[in-house]
Amino acid sequence: MTAGTRLERRIRRDFPEPGSAPEILRLLDALAEAAGHDREALRSERVRAAIVLLAEGDIAKFRRAVELAKADWRDLLVDAELADAHWPDRLDSELGPEVR
Repeated sequence: MTAGTRLERRIRRDFPEPGSAPEILRLLDALAEAAGHDREALRSERVRAAIVLLAEGDIAKFRRAVELAKADWRDLLVDAELADAHWPDRLDSELGPEVR
């Protein structure tokens, strides 16, 4: 994940304990390979953001969201309210507007 992305900023805000944010970023970067399927979807900002939003700053919730993503990332999107056509607006609301 590129340093300074809006998702990384959210992760650093939600997981402020020393070492937490880098570990969250590492786990998200490893997700696609760990799951062994749907690599492109699991690397997307949308799926990664869904995990972070469901975690609500709690590492146990984060790990559950990662397991859900591995099982079926589409269910993850539904749980995080990122499955409908308005998901880009929700991401902008939660993470700030995307810098283009």
